[in-house]
Amino acid sequence: MPDVAIKRFGQHFLKDPNILRKIVDEINPLPDDLIIEIGPGYGALTKDLLSKVKKLTAIEIDRNAAGYLKEHFSDLDIINEDILNTELNKLIEGKNKLRVVGNIPYNLTSPILFKLIENIDIVNDAVFMVQYEVAKRITAQKSTKDYGILSVLLRYFGRSKLCFKISPNVFYPKPKVFSALIHIYFQPQNISTEEKKLFISVVKACFGNRRKILKNSLSNSIFNKIDFSLSGIDLSLRAENLDVKDFETLTKFVLNNYGHSVFLDK
Repeated sequence: MPDVAIKRFGQHFLKDPNILRKIVDEINPLPDDLIIEIGPGYGALTKDLLSKVKKLTAIEIDRNAAGYLKEHFSDLDIINEDILNTELNKLIEGKNKLRVVGNIPYNLTSPILFKLIENIDIVNDAVFMVQYEVAKRITAQKSTKDYGILSVLLRYFGRSKLCFKISPNVFYPKPKVFSALIHIYFQPQNISTEEKKLFISVVKACFGNRRKILKNSLSNSIFNKIDFSLSGIDLSLRAENLDVKDFETLTKFVLNNYGHSVFLDK
């Protein structure tokens, strides 16, 4: 692997073969799986995945890394672009859903997860290495300090687990923080695209002022014209005290009494 990393892409390359083996074991790739690897860098994980599946697509924004992959992995499909600009529906073949894996840039974790939720109908699961603090937020239980937007959304649209913690010492260059491997299993809800967007907007609004009670958070959001007093939810609670069903209740209250279109463009 070339001794290079580009700081603006947040690149930290994994170099420990034991950790790589544990990641592959967690992914458990099958020959017919459609696997998308985000940010493969110079192919440390790519090599192991290619030996187990018939088709692997790598999405790599770094032109130098993409060139290296093209030169060294002839069986690899390479897309040299930002994952946030990739049309995932064009990568589907047959009835198989996508499996998404990767050591993703820490500053892009949330945008990437939101993109997968948007495409939940075609994504089966995701195995990501992320910053440890983010992994704790993703898998947090309600009424804890780590419980937030990602916790709720990934509990509503699937289930997730923190697989194991990873030391900075197994990367080059060495990051300043610990990492963790997470596995997210997506479960599409039987709701419209509009209702899905509305649910996300409600969750974001409730956590908009995290230290404030719901009444104040919602009054400072795009829903400030709505009287939630008849929603059945105790507005003196904070968002971190609600479970997923409570956020569903708030969403249905908005939908049933006000519709959704007026809020989706804000």
